[in-house]
Amino acid sequence: MWLNDLYQHLNPIAIQIGPLAIRWYGIAYLAGFICGYLVIRSLNRRWKLDITDDDLLSIVIGVAFGVILGARLFYVVFYGAGYYLAHPASILAFSEGGMSFHGGLVGAIVGGCLVCRHLHISVFSVADMAVCGAPLGLFFGRCANFINGELWGKPTDLPWGVIFETGGNVYRHPSQLYEAILEGLVIFFILFAMSRKLPPRPQGTFMGTFLMLYGIFRFLIEFVRLPDAQLGYLFGTGWLTMGQCLSAPIFVVGVCLLVYAHRTQRPQRGCLKA
Repeated sequence: MWLNDLYQHLNPIAIQIGPLAIRWYGIAYLAGFICGYLVIRSLNRRWKLDITDDDLLSIVIGVAFGVILGARLFYVVFYGAGYYLAHPASILAFSEGGMSFHGGLVGAIVGGCLVCRHLHISVFSVADMAVCGAPLGLFFGRCANFINGELWGKPTDLPWGVIFETGGNVYRHPSQLYEAILEGLVIFFILFAMSRKLPPRPQGTFMGTFLMLYGIFRFLIEFVRLPDAQLGYLFGTGWLTMGQCLSAPIFVVGVCLLVYAHRTQRPQRGCLKA
């Protein structure tokens, strides 16, 4: 159980300076946003969209705020199971954990759209570039989940099983790393390969591909990942989780976007006329 040996030597706190603790989870978010910006800037130049670096930075900042607020809001609404109604002061207690990817996605879209509309920049092209970098953020975030020992999977006797501190004295699927590989690295390399084609593929192609693949991978991984304790399995099924319920429509939207992109063949573009 080599992976278990690695986990036992990991500390969720990366740097401790007196009372100040910098956790790997916060570093993961920062690394994700930085990598996302670098990917967007690289594609902007490769696709010759002529969006200024200052405008790209403004968009990334808007997306970052949207991700954080959306991820927290969705967790409170869909995963809180009534806890936050009884403890409203805990809604903004980000240090206690509790973030939802699905909410972060919605927040990113809203935040990015608001900034793009203000700057008169094509929302679809920015979204296509952004999702090419988003999987790197997912990769870092899931690795941080592993370090934190949270969101672990069902018991397993596979050689890479891990005994998590809060998961009892049993080896479990490191489902966080499954997600890091599939939702992070696999999707990133697929989108990266697609982005090399010039002229770039039509608007909506990359967003559609990202959503479709994420929906598939997340739905499948939920079969070996335990649901949140406060929710359990939904509708008495013994297998259906909230993550699957939220991922299914993401897959459908992704397919619809791919159909839209194929039919409209709208070219990628940068700034729009005011």
